[in-house]
Amino acid sequence: MQVVAVCDVDKKNLERTKKIVDDKYKNNDCKAYHDFREVIERKDIDTLLLALPDQWHSIPAIMGARSGKDIFAEKPLARTIREGRAMCDAVHRYGRIWQTGSQQRSDGNFHRACELVRNGRIGKVHKVEVGLPTGGGSGNNPVQPVPEGLDWDFWLGPAPWVPFRGVYHWNWRWIMDYSGGQLTDWAGHHIDIAHWGLDLERTGPVEIEGRGVYPKDGIYDAPTEYDFTCKYANGIVMTVTNNKKNLQGAKWYGEKGWIYVKRGKLESEPKSVLDEVIGTDEIKLYRSRDHRQNFVDCVKSREETIAPIEVGHRSISVGLLGEIAMLTEQKLRWDPEKEVFGNSDQANRLLSRPMRAPWHL
Repeated sequence: MQVVAVCDVDKKNLERTKKIVDDKYKNNDCKAYHDFREVIERKDIDTLLLALPDQWHSIPAIMGARSGKDIFAEKPLARTIREGRAMCDAVHRYGRIWQTGSQQRSDGNFHRACELVRNGRIGKVHKVEVGLPTGGGSGNNPVQPVPEGLDWDFWLGPAPWVPFRGVYHWNWRWIMDYSGGQLTDWAGHHIDIAHWGLDLERTGPVEIEGRGVYPKDGIYDAPTEYDFTCKYANGIVMTVTNNKKNLQGAKWYGEKGWIYVKRGKLESEPKSVLDEVIGTDEIKLYRSRDHRQNFVDCVKSREETIAPIEVGHRSISVGLLGEIAMLTEQKLRWDPEKEVFGNSDQANRLLSRPMRAPWHL
């Protein structure tokens, strides 16, 4: 696989990235684009890598799938549940290969933890705790000139138009028009792993309730703290919190002990659980040792990746459901098959967001 084009609405980033590619191949062949639609229209391009602010995830993905491109896209899958479902539908309709950037699935510790849980090494699981990072703070950035070379209107895309205040690239995560903060930024990692260990990766909870703490002033409005609980149809309870007492990662509690995993750490009680061998006749989870290579291999074989689009959609959906429960301050009933709330019109209205013209799904 060879990189033949790069695209960015920030000219400095675009030029820098083109240089990286050209230096790699020792030529000047990489084409630089301002408008992603020109890349998608190229018939000689087979795959897309999408690494964009969350409000921009759905539109290029759907256009790309429709044009016959296979796609590796960063998590979280989408800014809203409705956008995520539309993306799933497009990828399935056009028979595309999709890899969500939930790369922990290709890490040995996370794979090992989930395989042990799935094979009953801690007995029947009744609870899983998910710890995510604390959110950003408040921001009072003044209105300022748009940097030379940045197409601010295009950067905003389907999000509401606002004057430039220096919020782009990294710190867009703290504004809910573009992201759900650390909650949605990390849901595609640790909630994804919690689901994988429980064999719940293609469904969702049936009840959600929680609370959030939000900045009191400034332009940042994503939650700085969050604590919500999800109940699944099989009785398992998942808690998701930034509480510092709950270490980041996923911790499953079963009848015979617990297993905890995060980046760089795998622990259990009893400790002997980690020494157990998974037999040839037991559950063997999908094994990938390199997330990007897994995508390339599946593009060639046309087999499903380790983090397909439905799985990516279901993991971020839990984060988005928690976001809605915190915003409405309601205990919500959720139908994971129909993807609607059964007891709140207010919550159902938050399943999608208006898109600024001319953009639409």
